[in-house]
Amino acid sequence: MESFDLEDPLTSSEEQQSDTVSAIFSSESDHMPSHNYFHCLKTSGFHVSFRQEAISLILQAQYSCNLDSYTQYLAINYMDRFISWQEIPQGNTWVVRLLVVACISLAAKMKEIHFSFSDFQREEGFIFDPPAIQRMELLVLDALNWRMRSITPFSFINFFVSLFELKDPPLSQALKGRATDLIFQARNEINLLEFKPSITAASALLLACHELFPVQFPSFETSILSCEYVNKEMVLNCFNAMQEMVENEVSESMVDVVSSSSTRIPISVLDCHCNKSESESTNNSTTAATVPPENREIKRRKLNGFLQRK
Repeated sequence: MESFDLEDPLTSSEEQQSDTVSAIFSSESDHMPSHNYFHCLKTSGFHVSFRQEAISLILQAQYSCNLDSYTQYLAINYMDRFISWQEIPQGNTWVVRLLVVACISLAAKMKEIHFSFSDFQREEGFIFDPPAIQRMELLVLDALNWRMRSITPFSFINFFVSLFELKDPPLSQALKGRATDLIFQARNEINLLEFKPSITAASALLLACHELFPVQFPSFETSILSCEYVNKEMVLNCFNAMQEMVENEVSESMVDVVSSSSTRIPISVLDCHCNKSESESTNNSTTAATVPPENREIKRRKLNGFLQRK
């Protein structure tokens, strides 16, 4: 299999033409979760916990299998797209584990890196035989219509940077590096899943520029927002959501520092946190229970312990 580059997803001779940029922008929606996925995550506690567990397992592969961040991102992309199109049976804890192994395996194959099923499963405390993994891989491939050369935010980084010419290469690399970190961070945020990859990339670069080069930010903002391929309002909405993500992370880090340096946490703080968590859990469960089946985008069914679209 030909090696896959997240920053250059179109590699065939037919795709390497003058309209490559236009082709990537026009195709990005085909590499996103289904339209109702964001709503489903906002209303279903089960799907949120399923996704969180899957991401946690995928990220653990960094330690058990020395898996790089880009391969992990690709595996999460496959996972999100798969569960957005398939009915996930509740009560079967093995499903998330088998899905994670299959998604990592497919991502590793696309990136042409070694991935050991046995090492990963042994580390995480579960074992699936190769035939079971291969069947799940085929289910994932079918759900994704075999679109494995995923168009992600990384596919648009170089294009957007080219709109704003930085004369100093180290500054350009710093901008790309910070934007990349923000994109990796955003993969855990449900609120950012509704935005197209190009919008996420543009917003990450804007935020990176705002942090690193505030004097040049107005010029860079004008360059991106005037681009014919992007929706200005969506970029600004995504930028605000991403900025809030960073601010929340800073606030949580400050709380952790204060907590670790304190010998006693006030009971009122714990009570507030617990009450908030219980309230959110109750609201999620109630809301999920009231979503009628007819509002689902696709009719789906279970088949022989695995998953099958209808």
